[in-house]
Amino acid sequence: MTELRASIDALDAELVSKLKARAAYIDRAAVLKKGNGLPARIDDRVEEVVANVRAKATAQGLDPDLVEDLWRRIIDWSIAREEQALGQMRP
Repeated sequence: MTELRASIDALDAELVSKLKARAAYIDRAAVLKKGNGLPARIDDRVEEVVANVRAKATAQGLDPDLVEDLWRRIIDWSIAREEQALGQMRP
């Protein structure tokens, strides 16, 4: 169990690192959106991202509903981050 737990902990560290990298992309998107007068939330893009991760989850034998739930939380967090950068408030 010790070795298995260490492997899980290492993978968790990689996932956190990947989330940090994703946040950097979100910050860059906020800069581009501000320059182009775009809102933080673009519903068509949200649904495209969700469809993409559902398809990837299915292809890899993961529960697509679980993956969608996780991604919608990540997307909501990302949009809130963009809104803060753009000076927008949620309704």
